[in-house]
This record gives sequence, C-alpha cells and structure tokens, in this order.
Amino acid sequence: MQKFAVLGVSCWSGFLLMALELLSGRILAPTFGSSIYVWGAIITIFMLALSFGYLIGGRMSLKPPKVSTLCGLHLLSGLLVLPILAFADPVLNSIFDYTQDPRLGSLIASVILFFLPACVCGTVAPYAVRLLVDDPAAAGFYAGLQFFFSTAFSAAGTLLTSFYLVLILEVNQILYLLLGITAVMAATAFTLSRRSAS
Repeated sequence: MQKFAVLGVSCWSGFLLMALELLSGRILAPTFGSSIYVWGAIITIFMLALSFGYLIGGRMSLKPPKVSTLCGLHLLSGLLVLPILAFADPVLNSIFDYTQDPRLGSLIASVILFFLPACVCGTVAPYAVRLLVDDPAAAGFYAGLQFFFSTAFSAAGTLLTSFYLVLILEVNQILYLLLGITAVMAATAFTLSRRSAS
C-alpha cells in the first residue's frame, strides 16, 4: 500500500509540474507576450528549478525516508501556487516598470513566480525512488517505474491543461483546482501509508 501511495504522489507531482509550466505562459502573456523568448525563459527556469529540486531531494533521501516527508514536500509544492495567485499581477507590473524587454522581463518573472514550486516538485522524484527501493538490486527497476509514471502523468498534465482545462476554466481557477487536488493527494497518500504501517 505504501508503494501505491508513493507512486500516486509521484504521478500527481508530474501532472502538477507540467500544468503549472503551461499555465505560466498564460500568466506572463498579458505583460510580456507569448513569443519564443518568453517560452525560452519559462522552460529554462523550470529546468533549472527541477535540477536543483532533484539535487535537494537526492540529498534528503540519504537520511531514513518517511512517507510523511514525501507528502509534506508534495503539499508544499501545491501551497507554493498560492503566492502566484496572490502576487502575479503586482510582480509582473513591477517588473514591467523596470524593463519592457520580453527576454529579461519574462526571465525575472519566471524566477520569482515559478522557481520555488517547480523546485519543490523536483524534490519529490528522488525521494520517492528512495521510498520505493527495499532491495538495492531493484533500485534501477523502481527508479524506472517511478520515472515512467511521473513522466506519463506529466504528458497527461500537458494535454489536459492545454487541450481542455484552459478552454473551460480561468487560469486562477485551474491553479486552485491543482492546489486542491495536490492537498487531497498528499493527505490520501499519508493516510494510506499510515494504515499499511499499522
């Protein structure tokens, strides 16, 4: 049961990450447009944030892992959507007052608004692998399994967000939905792991 809980968190973390990355383009577009410069800045910051997240998650996994810690990281990644909801407009307006260059402006905005939630999402994957591995000989298998499900749900998050969610909901509504599901997933995984341990 614990492994299902861990994989569930990994799956939704992948979905959340890609949905947020796609929505970030919609958030920046009214201020800096949606040119290749803007998307280049977004993708760069998300990739850098993930790389740091992987490093931090890997470092955390050196200590005895706990499902509660994984759930806490997952919940935190969702809660870090709240500053985007609260401060995106004033942050973008302040940056635009400083520079109208879509390259520099979108780069600064992406760092301020999206780096932390993407970074925390990145911590989930290596920490989840550590929780899945009981036998060192099976480490490669579980790493592949975790990345398979995480990446598959990243693809699902990309398609569902770009093909459907943006057509029926406002960006803020989607962000609230993502936050709510993230909280439910974290709580459900924590509950399942506690039941399997008792």
